[in-house]
Parts: sequence; C-alpha cells; structure tokens
Amino acid sequence: RMASPALLMRVVASAYTVAEKAATIVRNVMAAGDLGIVDKTGDNDLQTKADRLVQMSICASLAQKFPKVTIIGEEELSTDEVTEELIEDGHCEEILKKTCPAQYAGIKEEELVIWVDPLDGTKEYTEGLLDHVTVLIGIAYEGKAIAGVINQPYYNYEAGADAVLGRTIWGVLGIGAFGFQLTEAPAGKHIVVTTRSHSSTLVNDCISALNPDSVIRVGGAGNKIIQLIEGKASAYVFASPGCKKWDTCAPEAILHAYNKEVKHMNSAGVLATLRNYDYYASRIPNTVKQSLVP
Repeated sequence: RMASPALLMRVVASAYTVAEKAATIVRNVMAAGDLGIVDKTGDNDLQTKADRLVQMSICASLAQKFPKVTIIGEEELSTDEVTEELIEDGHCEEILKKTCPAQYAGIKEEELVIWVDPLDGTKEYTEGLLDHVTVLIGIAYEGKAIAGVINQPYYNYEAGADAVLGRTIWGVLGIGAFGFQLTEAPAGKHIVVTTRSHSSTLVNDCISALNPDSVIRVGGAGNKIIQLIEGKASAYVFASPGCKKWDTCAPEAILHAYNKEVKHMNSAGVLATLRNYDYYASRIPNTVKQSLVP
C-alpha cells in the first residue's frame, strides 16, 4: 500500500477545503445583510461577524485534525462557542497526490505554525468592494512561510449570474503555486500596488521615490499579492510596520512557491516583487528605511 501523505501535504489539503468553507461563511454573512460590525480599536480597525465565524471555523477545524499544530488567528476569540456546522472535515485530494518536498517530509505537528487572517480586507468588505477580500491561511516552519492558501470568496463576482464565484490559490515551496492564471506585468512598466486605507506620508514618500508609471490602491495583503501574480502590478510596497504575520505568511509562501527568486522584507513594511527587486529596493529612500527599523 502507498505510504500515507506527509503531514505538510495533509495540512495544506485540509486548509484548502477549510478555506472554501470559510468563503461560504463570508458570502452567507454578506447575503444575510447583518455584518455585525465592531470597531476593535476605534482606529478603523473593523471586525465583522464574518471575521469571527470564519476564524472559529478555520481554527477549530484545523485544530481538530492537527491538535499539536500552533494556530494563531488575527481576532481574539474564545473557542468554546464553536458549533458543529462551523467544522470542516474534508481535504483536497489533488493536493494529497503531490509529492512533499524532501526537506519538509519529516515535519511533525508541533513544528508547524499556522497563521490565519479570517477576512483580509475587512474595511473593503464592509464597503462592498468585494473583490478585495481574501481568506488567508499561512503555514510556517522554523519561522519561514513554506505553504499557503488564499481564498477569494468573491472572485468573478462581476462576471454575471452564471459565473462560478470564488477561487482558492495554494502553494508549497518546492512544488509551486496553483489555482490562478499567471500573467506577467508589462515589461519595463513600474506599476506599484499599495495600501488603500492605511496611507501615510511615509507610504507616499516611498512610492514617489520609486517613480512608478502608475499606482494601484487596493485593500488587503492577499489581494495585493494576487495583483502581482496576475500581472496587474510589478511591485507591492507598503512602507509601514503595520503588517502582521497573518497578513503576510500565506501571500509570501504563494509568491515564493511560484518563483524562488522573489525577494521580500517584512520586519518593517513590505516590498515584494516577482522581478527587478533591486530596482525597487535601491530606490527606497534612506529616511524611509531608518524610520522603519524594527
């Protein structure tokens, strides 16, 4: 008989299905019309019923299957109110068929950390900018993002009533990234994607220094990475220390799984590109770098 799939592949295969369940919850909350918005800090830091239900669903479902994995979600929630209908037990067969990269084949549960952003782009979600919204599940080993799942619950939502809504992108370092049509940004064009609602002088100074041909402002870290891999942007720049691991773990894994040349910075803001990293890095002003030293 065949050896059972490596733990990492089982975790990713489950995370895939768990993310699809999450997307259904996100769409159901929106369709029901009561978003249950709470302002967590009074600083436009919103949380909705979808954030809460999705996080409970993802964390409880994965914890049930992989009890020794550390799972960290963005929202502070108690787990004792998780109802049976929030639990997703399935997995994606397709992912289990892939061979786990040798360097990850021996990983044990207690060596993995899963970072969960139940609803990336909450503000956009509350404003009806539905294509900005993603569900992020990132998997880290020895402090490094090695696998990730990004679900876009409203992918295709403007394509008419018959269109299939939503999609799931996944990737594992050493295997690749799947679930999207890769397009390259136009060669020689510098198109920068950046924050929509967290702008600051620092963010804007940094962008002007890059001398971009155009700037796209969208919500959500997951959404920005999708702009990169689908060729709508050539660099993702966010000169601010506000990014957390639950924002960056899954997108970083997808980027690296797609292209191992990808470079990134995270401790103090984000610079991510598929190509020409040095062009962008060399143009970031020293004043910006100094003010971002962690």
